[in-house]
Amino acid sequence: MRSPSPTPKTAPSLGTPPVAKDGTSPDLALCLKLIDQLGALRQGMLGREQAMAEELAKVRPEYRDSARNLIHYLTLRQVDIRPQQEQLAWLGLSSLGRSGSHVLANLDKVLGLLHRLTNQPWQDTVAEEPASSRELLKKHTFNLLGQVPANRPVRIMVTLPTEAATDLNMVRDLVDAGMDIARINCSHDSATDWQRMAANVRRAARAAQRPVKLLMDLGGPKIRTGQLAGRPPVLKLKPGKDELGRVYRPARLHLRPINSAELMPETDASIGVWDVWLARLKLGTSINFSDARGAKRHLLVIQNNEKGAVAESLQTAYLTPETTLTIGGTGGKKKHSTLVCQINSQPGALLLRAGDSLRLTKEATGTTEALEDDSAEPRPEMAQVAVTLPQVIDQVKVGERIWFDDGRIGGVIRHKADAWIDIEITQARPEGEKLGGDKSINLPDSQLNLPALSAKDIEDLTTVAAEADMVGLSFVQKPDDIALLRDHLQRLGRQDMGIVLKIETLQGFENLPELMLSAMASRLAGIMIARGDLAVECGYERLAEVQEEILCCAETAHMPVIWTTQVLEFMAKTGLPSRAEISDAGLGVRVECVMLNKGPYIIQAIRALDDILKRMVDHQAKKRPLLRALRAWGSAGNMASDAMLAALKTLNDDHAKHNASGSC
Repeated sequence: MRSPSPTPKTAPSLGTPPVAKDGTSPDLALCLKLIDQLGALRQGMLGREQAMAEELAKVRPEYRDSARNLIHYLTLRQVDIRPQQEQLAWLGLSSLGRSGSHVLANLDKVLGLLHRLTNQPWQDTVAEEPASSRELLKKHTFNLLGQVPANRPVRIMVTLPTEAATDLNMVRDLVDAGMDIARINCSHDSATDWQRMAANVRRAARAAQRPVKLLMDLGGPKIRTGQLAGRPPVLKLKPGKDELGRVYRPARLHLRPINSAELMPETDASIGVWDVWLARLKLGTSINFSDARGAKRHLLVIQNNEKGAVAESLQTAYLTPETTLTIGGTGGKKKHSTLVCQINSQPGALLLRAGDSLRLTKEATGTTEALEDDSAEPRPEMAQVAVTLPQVIDQVKVGERIWFDDGRIGGVIRHKADAWIDIEITQARPEGEKLGGDKSINLPDSQLNLPALSAKDIEDLTTVAAEADMVGLSFVQKPDDIALLRDHLQRLGRQDMGIVLKIETLQGFENLPELMLSAMASRLAGIMIARGDLAVECGYERLAEVQEEILCCAETAHMPVIWTTQVLEFMAKTGLPSRAEISDAGLGVRVECVMLNKGPYIIQAIRALDDILKRMVDHQAKKRPLLRALRAWGSAGNMASDAMLAALKTLNDDHAKHNASGSC
């Protein structure tokens, strides 16, 4: 590590400082005060660096300067220097607002100029120039994310759909449109699918004659609702109608043998019927029935083959397992009937309104049956659902908030027992919200101790290590999570694999500095801002602030950032962007990679994002950071020394006086 001690060099005299008409020198007094205050800040930076020597020793040599700069930045942001910024700007000096890439060097430059203005000697330093720090970020980004595209400073990552495993042409279209990094979500599909996706990405990259990196995301310890009992099977057949109620597309129903699961293409639904009855159907056969409402309905057979028959209806109809389908019975023909033997059950769901109670259990026990506990009075029957990670029940506390289904439904924990917790629903639309199985659960107030890698994650790592360039560590919360992943990568012979920290929980955000220092023990590291879960965990009103702080922290550590969730999402789904998401996408020039999610119009979304980023490359941010004190990382895990905090007290005291006087 480079010694922080500066090399003495006396600055040349600049003459007598200017004085005002009354003989005083306000500039001189202000400069002297700033020298004392910024000197205390510099002392705090070096003190914290010395106090964290053990943590720095674990960082790889290529990240050592970045780690030192991160520590200096955290010291800078531990106090509110807005008064000093205003005073420096009044003097025509740097306000330190853009000092993140090399904090100590920028601070020393300001101190050097202040010393020259006051005719004092200054110890010039041999610290790197800020430009070298920008080169560090470029180097780390290139090593992790690959080369930057021509005329575009930001890479584009795309989540691959299931079809990418079998459709090489689709993957080629993604690459040709501008995809620089392909993402595989290990929460979906199978290891065989992932291998096929990776092979298609490599083939498409060779055809395009440019490299395309591959990121594979581990599923992580996701907390979700368990499966709910299915609703009674009801099939609604509905033809397409125009605004005048005229049918322009009949509803098409596939009638298949009971023992067959093979479906017919271009049909709206499928049911199983008796084989003997099905064999009697011919083209043009009319099928009569009374639907679940007692309405008389008809179906007309338009197709018949070994897979079954396809029949059309011009009217809306509701079918249940009690519905009887009949043919014949006219012109002396014998009637032949069948029950609707197979209809897919509807997924179970709970309708929840504000004020309702919901019981979250360790084991599935139904949806409305009441549970009793010796420690509590018997309670009225309430809706209930299981949680996929039962240990969560033991770790939460009464009074903590809980969110379901990406924040659509909110509640507060009111009661707790060994096997369940009772939740009061506090946020839902007036008409209620439906909560189904396999929906996300967020607990922003709870200190959860969950395994960083599930058994499935460890199994998936075998495929990830064989196929990917980077691995995404989902729901990372503490440095030990990263150390565990590194151990498994070493076991698999992939110490060179890049690690992307997915920041998607409040605890992960609050521990970000320690997480980054731990990641710097790896050869390649980056950060993913998962805005979806992070918004639910931190609160939507705080998302912009939290995102800004992550971006600043990553810049000081010279660590590349991937920006995700809902970027051009409406366009990827519909083909037409909203005005708000175009502006949102334009902010992508502030990161090193922007991720798009899959959708039927993903090619158009890639091309639009490529165009937006190219247009924004020459624009600069129109802002000056004010550098108020950071609440989240005030002591960076309580690693600051008492001596350092005492050295910074003068800055806090000065800020209090500044607020009281309202002066510059």
